Amino acid sequence: MLDSPLNARALVGTHDVLFLSLDTLRYDVAREAWASGQTPFLGSLLPREGWQMRHSPGSFTYAAHHAFFAGFLPTPAVPGLHPRLFAARFGGSETTTAATAVFESADIVSGFESQGYHTICIGGVGFFNKQTPLGSVLPNLFRESHWSEEMGVTSPHSTRHQAELAQQILAEIPLSRRVFLFLNISALHQPNCIFTPHATRDTPATMAQALSYVDGSWRRFSRRCAAARRFWR
Repeated sequence: MLDSPLNARALVGTHDVLFLSLDTLRYDVAREAWASGQTPFLGSLLPREGWQMRHSPGSFTYAAHHAFFAGFLPTPAVPGLHPRLFAARFGGSETTTAATAVFESADIVSGFESQGYHTICIGGVGFFNKQTPLGSVLPNLFRESHWSEEMGVTSPHSTRHQAELAQQILAEIPLSRRVFLFLNISALHQPNCIFTPHATRDTPATMAQALSYVDGSWRRFSRRCAAARRFWR
């Protein structure tokens, strides 16, 4: 039996959409960081039971995000059919319901654009760096896309730079224009030891420290967005 998700179809056109991917984040690390109070902001966005174990539709960034942008988001790690929030129309789909926002397009990014949304990609890992044809495939789905070394995997301030850029872009877009903003957070990707003083190799503990850094950066970003009446109210 299908779950009863958020009614995404009813929200398209009336709400902005923020799509955040925490690249390479491990479930066990996220769960422990939440339980120990290291991620208070992210924890405030989660249900009462915290992080939910889910299956990704792809085993690495490129494959997973191709699927994400077709509407195949991670599904609960339990048997059964799990309805989708967003989908590109495809005959015979068993996971689209009356609550699914179904687009007449090859991907949900262009689907949102067809509904009047300004689509923005702020990249993190190499598959979003636009330095090669391969690194341009995913960013090119968007009307506007950005990447820099300061937002990449080797920067100890990557999430802050991503959040600051997002804020600058949003400030230039009229509130009357809906926004689909995607951010690929690179801080969890190796080398995440750069967020732990004196650490020289990646461990679950260094990933947790990187996640705590992301948590602090996004707390500040959410406050600015709420003040600007975007995403948070």
